[in-house]
Amino acid sequence: MDEKKRCLILFRNDLRVNDNPTISYACKRKVEIIPIFLLDESIGDASKIWLHKSLTALDNGLDGKLCIYKGEAYDVISKLIKNFQIDEIILNKMFDSKSINQEKQLTKISEKFKTKLSIFNSSLLLEPENTVKPDGSPYKVFTAFYKKNYINLVHDAIEFKPKKISAWKPDDATSISDFDHQLLPTSNWHSKLISGWKPGELGAKEKLDTFIANGLNGYAEKRNRPDLNNVSRLSPHIHHGEISPSQIIIAIGKLDNIDKEKFYTEIVWREFSYNLLFYNQKIHTDNIQKKFNDFKWLNDEKSLTAWQKGKTGYPIVDAGMRELWQTGYMHNRLRMIVGSFLVKNLLIHWHHGRDWFWNTLFDADLANNSASWQWVAGTGADAAPYFRIFNPITQSQKFDPDGVYIRKYIPELKKLPNKYIHDPFNCPPLIMKASGIKYGEDYPLPIVNLKTSRTRALNAFHILPKNK
Repeated sequence: MDEKKRCLILFRNDLRVNDNPTISYACKRKVEIIPIFLLDESIGDASKIWLHKSLTALDNGLDGKLCIYKGEAYDVISKLIKNFQIDEIILNKMFDSKSINQEKQLTKISEKFKTKLSIFNSSLLLEPENTVKPDGSPYKVFTAFYKKNYINLVHDAIEFKPKKISAWKPDDATSISDFDHQLLPTSNWHSKLISGWKPGELGAKEKLDTFIANGLNGYAEKRNRPDLNNVSRLSPHIHHGEISPSQIIIAIGKLDNIDKEKFYTEIVWREFSYNLLFYNQKIHTDNIQKKFNDFKWLNDEKSLTAWQKGKTGYPIVDAGMRELWQTGYMHNRLRMIVGSFLVKNLLIHWHHGRDWFWNTLFDADLANNSASWQWVAGTGADAAPYFRIFNPITQSQKFDPDGVYIRKYIPELKKLPNKYIHDPFNCPPLIMKASGIKYGEDYPLPIVNLKTSRTRALNAFHILPKNK
């Protein structure tokens, strides 16, 4: 048995070295650390691809000492404590039920082995327990949540960057390469999907710098334009903890203009989603508004498949779904458009959208994904009202006026004039033929009529009980 005293750092969604309280604390203790990560195979395929790259980057930042394990935290960490005289377990908080239960396991280990347990917060600006109303209840409306807790929040400008980390890896510990077969799909989808991204904290920093230099100016007005480069695309990095919200807020500087303020509210919206998750642990399955529990969603596999594959016949919807499949990401405006189309025009349960996003998004975050789908379906807290149904044609005309985004992801329509790029159904046959398109073959006819499907949705949602 090794007699040297060490501490153990359990990485979860905090895959970075800089501005990480666990690393900072361990360095101040001047002890040798065993950095470990426990694989969770319940994450989606795209997340596994990103995780593989992100863990590799973290391992490089730890001089190749990151230890990868499979199994329950109680079993893995108990064994490590027995074998290597670990006197402290260090980790950062997470706020979903699975992670909370894992922390309870660690508390039992701490008590059993008389090992110190230190838990920090690195993923949120404020923890959910510190954002409640005066009566102790959680906020359900974003504006009130934002104004009460975040408008005047002071952000610490000190960012910890360790000069040297003393890490140690047991001889029998496994590495990320030992799990290639479990994280990377057998097809070549992953190599194409990840090609435009750089997972890891260095990639996150580069993405943030690029956004501040080229995208932040004009963000408030242009953030809804998928044809422009005015969004940060930081969400996968934030989800995996390669960069902290504090680092982002500090980097953008004083909130002295509307663009910075608007971007800040988007950061706080993520905080609100985690607040909803913390106080509604089944948000990924259960409607927050119980009156939707008996709602009669349609079981339409054919339409669902068309939506997933980007073949609905509505270019802006299809472009969004194809962007997702090709890049592991979707512009936020498009997430609302495709979400509304699924749950309202097609009347398909938001669970199907949740599941598809969970499997294909690099930023498949339990809190954000669940809260956002409940928002667009109208089933959540502070959600879009049932009568808000996005018209994909008018949304396309407004936010992709020249069809740049559509042509990028639907090249079969690239020669169609701007007048008809948003609505090929109304394009005269001669113009369609001159554009080299065999309508209905090269590009599908609409799978649903917008007017009749809107009326159907309004009638279905209108009969919901007012209070339940």
